[in-house]
Formats: sequence, structure tokens, C-alpha cells
Amino acid sequence: MEHKHEHKHEHGPDCCCGATNVMTIEFDDDTSIECEILGTFEAGDKEYIALLKQDESEEILIYGFIEHEDDVELINIEDEEEFQKASEVLDQLLDEELDDDLDEELEDESDEDF
Repeated sequence: MEHKHEHKHEHGPDCCCGATNVMTIEFDDDTSIECEILGTFEAGDKEYIALLKQDESEEILIYGFIEHEDDVELINIEDEEEFQKASEVLDQLLDEELDDDLDEELEDESDEDF
């Protein structure tokens, strides 16, 4: 059984629903956390959202999600195999992005030398 969290978030240009890059997740126990939206991605035939907690832990959270007209519903990943698969895809995407950033920095440095 999947446990679902409804949440509200402010909209802006980088949101998974076309809005912002920060959202507040409100949990069932009335606690909440601020998270930066790293992005959405596919693993297998499902879509996921990666969120970076905006606290001292800087932990990355992965959820399934469903977009509604004016909100996004986060869905906990209950299956360990599904979570592993989503985590591996996210790790690969982050590694590729890091490699691209490093390549750009090296190119910029070599351009400055001439």
C-alpha cells in the first residue's frame, strides 16, 4: 500500500509543475520541511521527483508524484527494489551533470589561458 503526502508549494519558473524550485512538504504529523526541487526523472516506466532538504543534513529525497491541476501529490516509494532502481538512475543523472559541469569549468579555464 502506498502512503501519500499532500503538500502545498509556492510556484515559480523551475517547479516540476512549471512553477518554483523550492517546495514545502507538509507531513501527516503536522511537521514540514523546505526542499529544493532538483528535478524530475524517469526510471523504468515511472516518474520520480528528487528533492534536496534545506537543512543541515542536505539529504536528497526521492518520491513518486502525480501532478494535479494546481498541486503535486508526492507518493512514498514502498518497494525496496523500486527505490533502488530510482536511486541508481538519479545517481547516474547527478554524476553526468557533475561531469558536464566539470568539463565546462575546464573549457573555461583553457579559454582563459589563451
